[in-house]
Amino acid sequence: MTAPTVAPSATSHPHVPETAFGIWFLQTKVWTWHVLERAIKDVERLIPARRESYPVVVDVGCGWGRSLPKLQRRFAPQRLIGLDVDPNMLEKSAAEAAAAGIQVELIHGSSSSLPFEDNSVDLLFCHQTFHHLIEQEQAIQEFFRVLKPGGILLFAESTRRYIHSWIIRLLFRHPMDVQKTAPEYLALIRNTGFEVADEAISYPYLWWSREDLGLVETCLRIKPPRDREETLINLVATKPQG
Repeated sequence: MTAPTVAPSATSHPHVPETAFGIWFLQTKVWTWHVLERAIKDVERLIPARRESYPVVVDVGCGWGRSLPKLQRRFAPQRLIGLDVDPNMLEKSAAEAAAAGIQVELIHGSSSSLPFEDNSVDLLFCHQTFHHLIEQEQAIQEFFRVLKPGGILLFAESTRRYIHSWIIRLLFRHPMDVQKTAPEYLALIRNTGFEVADEAISYPYLWWSREDLGLVETCLRIKPPRDREETLINLVATKPQG
């Protein structure tokens, strides 16, 4: 197998650098299993007319690359691409891919200016990346542009309620003025032109997305209220055929 290569970029991309804690957290088992794995399982079950293989799969914001073997195994792409704004993260992704024995193309770039041709991607995976983006409107338009008609966007995201919580403010760094609620993210995606069926949307309320880390429910057996502001939204959006 050829070792993964990183395509350089001479362009600087606007972004908010992550904290040292955030960079460390992305390589923990908590992130890999309780955040990433659960999100992929959730969005995978929401895919309409699931295909055995999606020839071109792109992971925007691939980070440490923990998602790359999971995407390869589940979606059997002929071409797997990881994109990240941080070149250091791409080096980590290259090592992760090499250890997993998978072929991947790694590109230094921004979600708001994707280096792909129109209608060239079958599946685009955006997991816990969108809330890091300063130029969210440009990014979602780019997602729509590069996906093929019938192509799908797997979108798993933390909402404003979570990102604005005290624990996240303390430990991580984000562009706070662009954060959106779950209905606002859904409206943004639909208004861009994507089709999102009601049955292709999920609102998990996982322990790590709560300010108390789920301790009230675990220790005091108090169930969370049904009428609440959602902390997470997972969905599958489809680019129309016509």
